Amino acid sequence: MGKIIAVAQQKGGAGKTMIAAQFGTALAEEGRVALLDTDPQASLSAWGRLRGAAAKAKPGVEVFSVSGWRLANELEKLKAEYDYVIVDTPPVIDSDARRAIRGADLVLVPLNPAPPDLWAAEGTLKLAAEERSPAALLFNRAAASSRLRKRLEAEIVARQLTLLPAALANRAGYANAFADGLGVTEAGPNTQAAEEVRAAVRALLALGF
Repeated sequence: MGKIIAVAQQKGGAGKTMIAAQFGTALAEEGRVALLDTDPQASLSAWGRLRGAAAKAKPGVEVFSVSGWRLANELEKLKAEYDYVIVDTPPVIDSDARRAIRGADLVLVPLNPAPPDLWAAEGTLKLAAEERSPAALLFNRAAASSRLRKRLEAEIVARQLTLLPAALANRAGYANAFADGLGVTEAGPNTQAAEEVRAAVRALLALGF
């Protein structure tokens, strides 16, 4: 049976869809991956359509779309067929987000290293706790070192929350690869962006969820 990872954050602009695509393509180096788009904006589905014509796209990644009452059944189906299922959830706490979090083996909560993003993550973390799904935070668009980032890291540790030790920086390579239906591990496998994603995926898998 595969593992289900729900990428969830009720604040828009945290990079959920981008991270779902980047992690999905990187995890395809470990096994077969299903990406499930439950966001009404359908950006991940659009990326999947671009991927169909991308010469550098590697096999092992498939994109699906579902919402509503069918979500729970679709998760069970995909879990039986793929090694990893990554769910891109809506940027609100609604019934689809709750269903995705309920079915997840891990909830990945991306946030920019700024107080408003951490505050906005409260609803997602509370929902994950209610559904008894483990959660991990991931810094996105993060500076390598800053006083604010260190301050937030200390706050997260003090609250006994899980923060992935690897972070993603603010790099154009992510958006450029996404625009071509690719992940950075495919578009530029030897770039800093690709190494960041691989490091974040290793940190994620090390949680043993």
